[in-house]
Amino acid sequence: MAEVAGLMQLELPDAGGVTWSVCLRDAEGTTLAAEHPEVPLRTASVGKVLLLLETARGLVAGDLSPDEPLTRSVDLWVGDSGLWHTLSVETLPLVDVAALVGAVSDNLATNVLLRRVGLAEVAARATALGLRSTALHDRVRDVRSDDHPATLSTGNAAELSSLMVRLANGTAIGPEPDRLVRQWLSANVDQSMVGSVLVDQAGLDPIAHHVSLGEERVLWNKTGTDAGVRADVGAVTAGGRTVAWAAVANWDPAVGTSLDHLTVWAVLRGMRQVGELVLDAVA
Repeated sequence: MAEVAGLMQLELPDAGGVTWSVCLRDAEGTTLAAEHPEVPLRTASVGKVLLLLETARGLVAGDLSPDEPLTRSVDLWVGDSGLWHTLSVETLPLVDVAALVGAVSDNLATNVLLRRVGLAEVAARATALGLRSTALHDRVRDVRSDDHPATLSTGNAAELSSLMVRLANGTAIGPEPDRLVRQWLSANVDQSMVGSVLVDQAGLDPIAHHVSLGEERVLWNKTGTDAGVRADVGAVTAGGRTVAWAAVANWDPAVGTSLDHLTVWAVLRGMRQVGELVLDAVA
């Protein structure tokens, strides 16, 4: 990958057929490194950040109650990522449902919360934030037919990294809603991509890096995984310095073949290289 004048150099693996959109920014929003940052791609569960933003706005504004009971139902059921579908409890308070979305990207919790908050309201919030390529298009589905939106969410690294900076600074929705979103995302247990370097080399606990712990070093992020999609957006603060990132990779998956497994491996290596740049920038 060619170096862009004035920017840190990205050295992503040359994996055939993979399209990247990457952008790193400092706390002022200055671009530190970029690769095709304006290219819109599928972002899988990363779009759930928009749902959490609108949920946090509603909670702080009083439009939503943290104790409001939300009940799962068969029509919203999805059985892959998350915990709620493995639990016996049918009803949870709204704030706990949001916490499940942030911590384990819970798909059932996402659908239940989205039904309460409203897809149109989430879309309006994205528009109010000035997002054009970044959107949550639908609820999570086990099977996506021609009658459904083609993908759960889309976005590009330029918009997503800028949104992460605003979240870090408390200027996305506002100081208190943004703090809530950071708290939910700081419980994220998936550190298999960009975050893998930060937990391996920066001494952060892969599970206990919560904002609420009050540590000097804080990591919060949201990942997305689907066939032909890997995405990671977030920010890390260390030594009083904050660096935000968005890294998205798309490819045409050859499901079940060794070729696709090799592509996934190469993409994850690329995510780690983005993490190494983030670590260098925050040092």
